[in-house]
Amino acid sequence: MTFETTVRPRYRDLDTMGHVNNAVYATYVEQARIDFFREEVGRKLEESRAVLASLSIEFERPVDSLDDVTVSLDVTDVGSSSVTFAYDLRAGGERVATAESVQVALDDDGRPTPLDDGLREAFERHRAE
Repeated sequence: MTFETTVRPRYRDLDTMGHVNNAVYATYVEQARIDFFREEVGRKLEESRAVLASLSIEFERPVDSLDDVTVSLDVTDVGSSSVTFAYDLRAGGERVATAESVQVALDDDGRPTPLDDGLREAFERHRAE
């Protein structure tokens, strides 16, 4: 099941060329994760004890306005201690970027630890086929 959220760009997101700065896309996918955890997992992202292990973004075209950006999130892989999310970012009805991130659950000592049952169940419910 795909999760979707809307991000409203702020004037400060624009760079000197009038485009949303490339670094801001990472904030948009982060907001999608925050919304996903709150709305679909039922807890705050910081309560998951999962940290960002990797993030890659492929840019397709610039966002050159302050129109809303729609971010779709799919769970593509659930490991023993990690989850992989895929993102599709659209503005004005057109794809502007795709991204992928991996979150890893950590224990109190900062070492990878198995995902708790609640997280695993929520991720599996939203896993893309």
